[in-house]
Amino acid sequence: MALREELNVQANFLFKYRSYFPLILLVSGLAMMVLGKGSQTWLEDPAIFVSLLGLAIRVNAVGYSGKHTSGRNTGQGQVAEMLNTKGLYSIIRNPLYVGNYFMWLGIAMLTCSLWFIGVSTLIFWIYYERIVYAEEAFLREKFGDVYLQWAAITPIFIPFKLKWQRSESPFLWKKVIKQEKNGFLALFLVFFLFDLLSEWIENQQWVINKPWLIVMLIVSTLSYIIIKLLKRRF
Repeated sequence: MALREELNVQANFLFKYRSYFPLILLVSGLAMMVLGKGSQTWLEDPAIFVSLLGLAIRVNAVGYSGKHTSGRNTGQGQVAEMLNTKGLYSIIRNPLYVGNYFMWLGIAMLTCSLWFIGVSTLIFWIYYERIVYAEEAFLREKFGDVYLQWAAITPIFIPFKLKWQRSESPFLWKKVIKQEKNGFLALFLVFFLFDLLSEWIENQQWVINKPWLIVMLIVSTLSYIIIKLLKRRF
C-alpha cells in the first residue's frame, strides 16, 4: 500500500475512534501517579488554569462556529455544510484540537513529570496530525478552491499570523451547552480523581483537600444531569 493510502487508512481509523484517545492518556497519567510523581511539583497549581484555557478555546470555537459547519463531525463520519473561516478559525485551522491539547496538557502537568508532558505532547501531535489529514481530505473535496485558499494562509495549529476576522455568526450558547457538557464534567472529574489518588499515595487517606474542586465537580455533575433531562428542549 502506498504511503498516501496508508496514511488515509490510519487517519480514518483514528478519526473514528478519536474519543478513546483521552482515555489512554488518562490511564497513563494515573499510572504515573502510582509510580511516583516527577520533581516538578510547581506544575500542579497552574494545571487547572491550563486546562480551563483549553476549555475556553473550545467554547469560543464551538459558540461562534454556526450551525452545520466544518466543526461538526459525527461518529458516522464528517458533516459540513459550510466552512468555518472566521473567529478562531481565521488564525488557526483546528482550534478545537488546540483546545483539546491544552485541556490534556493541564492533566499531564498533574503528574509533575516533564518527560511525561513531553511524550504526551509528541503523541498528541502525531495522533491529531493524522486525524486532521482525514478531515482536510474531506474538506478539500467538499469545498475545493475555497478551502485551499483559506488553508494556504491559515496555520494548522500554531497561530503564526494573527489576522483575526470577527465571526459573522452570533454566539450560540445552546450549541456550546450541548457539545461541551461532557468535557466540562470530565475535566473536573479527572482533576478530582488525580487529587484523590495523590492524597492516598502521599498520606494513605481518601480525602480531598481542595474544597473548590468538590464544588466544581458537584456543579458540573448537576449541570450535566439537568442538560440531559432537558435535552429535548434544545
